[in-house]
Amino acid sequence: MIDPQMFQLVCFYAFAAVTVGAALGVITLRNTVHAVLSLVLTFFSTACIWLLAEAEFLAIALIVVYVGAVMVLFLFVVMMLDIKQEHVREGFIRYLPVGIIVALVMLGEMLALIGVRAMHMAVMGPNPATVAGVSNTEWLGHALYTQFLLPFEIAALILTVGVVAAVALTLRHRKGTRHQTAAQQVSIKPADRIRIVKMAAERPAPNQENTP
Repeated sequence: MIDPQMFQLVCFYAFAAVTVGAALGVITLRNTVHAVLSLVLTFFSTACIWLLAEAEFLAIALIVVYVGAVMVLFLFVVMMLDIKQEHVREGFIRYLPVGIIVALVMLGEMLALIGVRAMHMAVMGPNPATVAGVSNTEWLGHALYTQFLLPFEIAALILTVGVVAAVALTLRHRKGTRHQTAAQQVSIKPADRIRIVKMAAERPAPNQENTP
């Protein structure tokens, strides 16, 4: 009989290996479409790891929001734009050593930060959703709308303001362009645009060439 913990550990290492390999493919593949598809595989593997960690809501949100919406938009833009790969990859070999050094420094800082935090972090208790006997999504929704309702609403308000600000910044009035006015379109009456003319019906004359 297979041990469940051992099976979950094997699945974790498998999904982690696929995630790392797909992430490397994002930055190494020459074809932009293949790189985007590799990023989609990275998101799917990460969602599987979150499922193993009993974070169902985060896994579903990652697939629905990023894979289902954001990555589809990225793929559509990449396929529609005529991107010249030669200009994009100019200077890649020249700046490769600098990029490797910066990446190693960032990796060392992250490992040091994680190590320091792990030494001072208290031992976490069991999963609160498991203790409550509910799913992770139900427990998270109950916590958001009871204990953390005010921060949740403030975050939603900030995101709404950001969307409105982005639309306001991109809205530019240019000369010589036509814009729609909703008030004028609603106030238009059919009698002002359409005139019905009554005419007497006339039978067309028969074609003399086709008559026997």
